Amino acid sequence: MTPYLLKIAIFVILGIIGVLAVLIARYWEPDRTVSELKKWQLPNSEFIDIQGMQAHVVQSGKCHSNHSNVPIEKAIDANIPSVETIVLLHGTSASLHTWKGWTKALSDQYCVVSMDLPGFGLTGPYTDQSTTYSSENYAAFVIEVLNHLNLDRVTLAGNSLGGKIAWRTAALYPERVGRLILVDAVGYPATPKHVPIGFKLARYPALAPILNRILPRSVVKKSVLSVYAEDSKVDEALVDRYYELTLRQGNRQALSRRLNETDDESDQAQIKQLALPTLILWGAKDDLILVENAALFHKDIPNSQLKVFDDLGHVPHEEDPVATVNIVQQFLLDNPMSG
Repeated sequence: MTPYLLKIAIFVILGIIGVLAVLIARYWEPDRTVSELKKWQLPNSEFIDIQGMQAHVVQSGKCHSNHSNVPIEKAIDANIPSVETIVLLHGTSASLHTWKGWTKALSDQYCVVSMDLPGFGLTGPYTDQSTTYSSENYAAFVIEVLNHLNLDRVTLAGNSLGGKIAWRTAALYPERVGRLILVDAVGYPATPKHVPIGFKLARYPALAPILNRILPRSVVKKSVLSVYAEDSKVDEALVDRYYELTLRQGNRQALSRRLNETDDESDQAQIKQLALPTLILWGAKDDLILVENAALFHKDIPNSQLKVFDDLGHVPHEEDPVATVNIVQQFLLDNPMSG
């Protein structure tokens, strides 16, 4: 290398170091403990030991008035009435709070259970570093939560990543899932129109030492805006929730792993094997998983129905919980849980 090129190389390296120093100085955000994030617990939050993690789970009032937490044989002997259970699974970088609207609407009639999946919310990352963030491992986690809560057969609903976990759980453990609700679910190859900037950055392992220490709130806000169709619905409180829960100890590292430990396409064939009543909900303005994928689910699942919301994005259940849950309630009435 000539002296001239050497000087240029040194100049470039010093420039990069300078930029990194400014970023770290301006956007340094240390991990936060669960106790520091206590404000994001709900009045009915509980932490249960699943695979060595303290999984953050919420059960609605009806869950405690039926035999969901009582062994089935004892429930029958005590003549405790049965209440159907609906389990809600969030998507990447979300949390159980995303289902607030649905939980409120469904809790008067159903036992509604939501949880923070491993790597997200207050649950945090897998404690066993050898456990990959695959849909199969997530499905096993869901089943362990159901077992812990003495829940036998449930309706399983999921958005995005949670949607894939839902249909994978139904495929792998068919005796545990009676109905399925897929909301802008992962399942088929997709070419997004727009990927949240936080997801783009987290895909580069080389950036992990930096990204695990900094988190510009603006990046989180842009990511949330990208999954909503209507920007005005994204207020500062909503951004705060996504931002602060991303800072939960270990979540930033887990996000990077999750995005780099995606499933291959070999499990896609299981979709056609699903024979249970299935509701498919989709936002037509979803730029992450295009609405064409909704039609693929509908075609491949024989006993399914599809509803597309013209003015909603990737998280229609969060963007307009009233309109979406109305369809859910009718689906549940029209498809009573079989024995």
